[in-house]
Amino acid sequence: MKVSAAGNSLNTDEIHVEKSIGVTLMNSKIGTGDDCVSIGPGTSNLWIENVSCGPGHGISIGWDLQEPGVQNVTVKTVTFTGTENGVRVKTWARPSNGFIKYLLFQHAVMVTVENPIIIDQNYCPDDLKCPDQVSGVKINDITYQDIHGSSSTEIAMKLDCSKRYPCSDITQEDVNLTYNNEPAQSSCINADGKSSGLVQPNSCLYN
Repeated sequence: MKVSAAGNSLNTDEIHVEKSIGVTLMNSKIGTGDDCVSIGPGTSNLWIENVSCGPGHGISIGWDLQEPGVQNVTVKTVTFTGTENGVRVKTWARPSNGFIKYLLFQHAVMVTVENPIIIDQNYCPDDLKCPDQVSGVKINDITYQDIHGSSSTEIAMKLDCSKRYPCSDITQEDVNLTYNNEPAQSSCINADGKSSGLVQPNSCLYN
């Protein structure tokens, strides 16, 4: 399918999936002013393949408060062009019994993307009425494999995880992201895992 909205249109998530099992999204072109695909609570066994995103806020996983978790999500062969984010996991900084696990981001191309790879467990849009607590969402078993392209900001890989439940078992394999044709940088807070193959920017995960 092809779905299009203006890049400055607010709250226009184009495809939203939640409380669903076994959804497949393939061969789609999406442009919007919000998430190209948003993935919410109670989603499992989701397959996304051959999707192009831009403009928009990328493919985002996340939610708020006491809601079911997200697991077994595959995102592969995707292209992000001029988007705010590429592959994003976001949670508010407040108590929750939720979880996000078993995610695979594979074969992704980033073209001038502001945040190509991001986990943000202090999510608060526009910094208004932020809860300023600690995210209770547990994040583990996420793989980033064969992701390359360009970032529009110096920090191309930002993993800002909960200090109460640090992100665990993060795997980075064959990641190559640049900024102004130079190696980009990475930033990790409370994130552990491993890397293999070429990983640029240099991995900041701790074991």
